[in-house]
Amino acid sequence: MNTNKFSIKSRLSSFKFAFQGLLSLVKNEHNARIHLLAAILAIVLGIVMKISVTEWALLTIVIGLVFISELFNTAIEKLADFVHPEWNDQIKKVKDYAAAAVFISAVIALVAGGLIFIPRILAMM
Repeated sequence: MNTNKFSIKSRLSSFKFAFQGLLSLVKNEHNARIHLLAAILAIVLGIVMKISVTEWALLTIVIGLVFISELFNTAIEKLADFVHPEWNDQIKKVKDYAAAAVFISAVIALVAGGLIFIPRILAMM
């Protein structure tokens, strides 16, 4: 049984740690910066092209999916490197699976973005 009492201060600290994690991800991971740039581009396009609320919801979900995948991938890689710094075939498989999750989420986001933006771009031509 958890005997710790609820504390607003501890809840706010947890947000601080989460933001530190996001900042560290963007600062230290090249692919996260690419994902951030793509997300900013999609958001700007969404504003300019006045996408619907449903399309905003889809865009938000896929952007979140990519960043969640990238965060888990990075966490798994860092933990694996800490636990077993030498080359290991099993660790390689784990890292490859995590990287594949990021790849799949990025492809899903690309498809969703294409479904939202390509018809609008073609209509402008």
